[in-house]
Amino acid sequence: MTFFDELRQRGLVHQTTDDAGLGAWLAEKPRTVYAGFDPTADSLHVGHMMGLITLRRFQKAGHTSLAVVGGATGMIGDPSGKSAERNLLSKEDLERNVASIGEQMKRFLDFEGAEPTARLLNNFDWTSGWSYLEFLRDIGKNFPVNVMLGKDSVKSRLGKGDDGNDAGGMSYTEFSYMLLQAYDFVQLYKEHGCELQAGGSDQWGNITAGLDLGRRMHSAQLYGYTWPLLTKSDGTKMGKTESGAVWLDPERTSPYQFYQYWVNVDDSDAGPCVRMLTDVSLEECDALDAARAENPAARETQKRLAEELTRLAHGEGGLDSARQATEIFFGAPIESLTDKALGQIFADVPSSELPAERLGGEGLPIVDALVASGLAKSKGDARRTVEQGGAYVNNRRVEGLDTSIGRGDLASETVVVLRSGRKRYALLRFAD
Repeated sequence: MTFFDELRQRGLVHQTTDDAGLGAWLAEKPRTVYAGFDPTADSLHVGHMMGLITLRRFQKAGHTSLAVVGGATGMIGDPSGKSAERNLLSKEDLERNVASIGEQMKRFLDFEGAEPTARLLNNFDWTSGWSYLEFLRDIGKNFPVNVMLGKDSVKSRLGKGDDGNDAGGMSYTEFSYMLLQAYDFVQLYKEHGCELQAGGSDQWGNITAGLDLGRRMHSAQLYGYTWPLLTKSDGTKMGKTESGAVWLDPERTSPYQFYQYWVNVDDSDAGPCVRMLTDVSLEECDALDAARAENPAARETQKRLAEELTRLAHGEGGLDSARQATEIFFGAPIESLTDKALGQIFADVPSSELPAERLGGEGLPIVDALVASGLAKSKGDARRTVEQGGAYVNNRRVEGLDTSIGRGDLASETVVVLRSGRKRYALLRFAD
């Protein structure tokens, strides 16, 4: 099986400009491929992982991968797949975003070495020197307007405004995005010998525009390839939750939350995800499919997926903390954590606040704590819970009614975790 055959087997090939020959062309010798990433936020999210992991596959297969951050194109915003124009970011915001996501990419691609086979580039570096007239004269003349109007990203927006009613729903600024991205391909061909652009399926129009520009300006034979967008079986985007996107920045989405997202993906999505997003062998993927069909409750595929992706995005330390947090939620003793970590683990658990002075002296009686937390309706109810062995402090069973909670029982800076029975949790926060 060739490298490109495996991409097909993993479901990572949506469309190519040369279905018959691209695989053989890649097998002839090491090639250079690029994919672009718009810095619309200061963190990448799960939707970007297809691009990062695909570039990683090319690098591991012996090719050179170029990750291009759109410091210039990000000033405009890609209209592909959008129903309304994006809000434009300031230059300062873009610079901060570019620097931040560049650091995140280092977990996926190896940019080190005397002759690295992956490079991190910013298209602002080769577009910032252009004047408007120079760009129109040298680049714009190569773009037939009728061809640009035929692109899906343009057609879907023409004839309606941002409110869905007015004519002309695309600004000239957005219309020009295609020219800038097409020139990126030409620049990378000239400077880095890049002959293949890869992207999500919504990038097809931009990719083919770059191929056409390379042919017109340099008579270059360039190639394009897209992967499918990362979506669930119901057609919605992968990486979206009720609270928003699943980010790669641990400050936005903790390793525990990231890990749990993958543990909880639907059975119908788990198989495709483990094939597309991990290096798990195809043979093992087939075995996981069989195990999932036989015992879906075990969630073996989801756990394997969560481990592989959390390790990749957050390192071994992040994976260890995610596992620890998962164990805590299922009963492991809790100690020496931070308020933030506990808040992430028990994000949906009710919490109450008491004065920190209640921890002084003989401490807060366990019966009072259970009532204050809402885990018991009355002191009588709390006593029965303790006597029946169903009360826990930081996942440790309370042995008697004379138990009190003191400062030494804090699981973090200010929080004690209470539990009643197997699954009813509550947090008590002690404020100064």
